[in-house]
Amino acid sequence: MANTFDAIVNQIFARGLLALRQHAIMPRLINTDWSTEVAKQGDTVNVPVPSAVIVGDVTPGPTPPAGGNSTPSSVAIVLDRWKKSDMFVTDKEAREVAVGARDLQLSEHLKALANYVDAEILALYKGVYGYAGTAGTTPFAGGGTPDLAEAVAVDRVLNDQLAPTEPRNMVLGTAAKANALLVRAVQDASFRRAGEDTLSSAMIGDLLGFMWAMDQNIPTHTAGTITTGLVAKASTAVAAGTKSFAATTAASTGACALKEGDIINIAGHSQTYVLTADATQASAATDVTLAIEPGLEIALAGSEAITVKSSHVANLGFHRDAFALATRTLGPADGFMGGNVMRAAVDPISGLTLTLEVSREYARTKYQWRILYGVKLVRRELACRLAG
Repeated sequence: MANTFDAIVNQIFARGLLALRQHAIMPRLINTDWSTEVAKQGDTVNVPVPSAVIVGDVTPGPTPPAGGNSTPSSVAIVLDRWKKSDMFVTDKEAREVAVGARDLQLSEHLKALANYVDAEILALYKGVYGYAGTAGTTPFAGGGTPDLAEAVAVDRVLNDQLAPTEPRNMVLGTAAKANALLVRAVQDASFRRAGEDTLSSAMIGDLLGFMWAMDQNIPTHTAGTITTGLVAKASTAVAAGTKSFAATTAASTGACALKEGDIINIAGHSQTYVLTADATQASAATDVTLAIEPGLEIALAGSEAITVKSSHVANLGFHRDAFALATRTLGPADGFMGGNVMRAAVDPISGLTLTLEVSREYARTKYQWRILYGVKLVRRELACRLAG
C-alpha cells in the first residue's frame, strides 16, 4: 500500500492546497490560529485578543507606585467542526489523478470544503451590530451615478466603533461588486496605491482604507415578522448599558417574532443594535423581550419607537480581528495508519489545516480530504454590515 500511494500523495496534496486557497476567501482575511499540533474534535483553542491599556498620572514622591501591567485576554474557540469530502476513483482514474489529468474533479472536492468553511465564517454576521447602507438596495448604485458613498459610511461606522484602521477588509456579494466596478474611483489608477494593477483582472484591491474582495457565499439576512408599531414597554425605565429590555407592539395581529441577527434602531439613539436571540410575541400587544448587543447607548424611559431593518444582503466591512478561525490536524502529520497513507499540513495562505488520507478499497481508491476547525465572532465592534 505504501509503495503504491506514497510516491504520488505528496504531489496530489500540493495540488489540493492550491485548489483550497483559491476558494477560501474569509479565512485569508481574518485572525487565524493554526498549528501542526494534533487535536481532536471538541478540543478548545485559546486565541489571544489585545486588552485595553489604562493611562495614568505621574505623581512624584519618595517611593514609586505599584507597577502596572496589561494582560492580553483570550477567547476560547471550540474545534467543533470536522468536515470531509470523499473522492472514489477506479485504478484507471487513480493514474489520471497522479498525472494531474483529473485536477478539475480534485478541485471540486476542495472547493466544497473551502466554501463550507467560508460560509460558516460569513454566517457570524448575525452578531454584528454595525450597520450601513439601505436594506434591499445594492450598494454603489448612487442613484444612477455609481459612487462609493456606502463604503465611506462603513468606514465611519468602524471609526465610531473605535476599530483599528489597519488591516480592514470589504467583502462584497456579486451584485455589490458589479456595481463597484462601475465607479470611476475603482476604475481609475490615480485613486489607488502606486503599482496596483487589479482592474485588468476585475479585482478591486486596496481602496479607501479597505482591501476589497468578492465572495459568492455572502448571505442574505431574512428579518423577523414584527415590522411596525414596535415600542419600548411604556413607563418602564431601563438603564444605559443594559443588554435586554421589554418591548411591545399594538400593531401585531397575533403571534410574530423578531429573529437573531435583526438590526434595530431606537428613537433617540445613534447606535444600531443587533438581536442576539429570537424574540417571539405570543399574541397582539403582549410584551416581547429583546436581547441586544451592544448595551443601551442611553437609558430608556419607555415608549421609545423601535425600527427593525428589513431583510438585506449582509456584505461586510471589518478589521481582521473581528473574527477568528482556529484549525488543527487530526492524526499524524505524515505517515501511515493501518496501511493507509496520510498527509496533513497547514496552508499559510488560506489559513486552513488540510488532511488527506488515501486508502485502498475493493478495486478502487478512496481519497478523503478533512478539515477540523472552529470559528467565532471575537470582537463585534470591529465589523459593520453593508446592507444590500
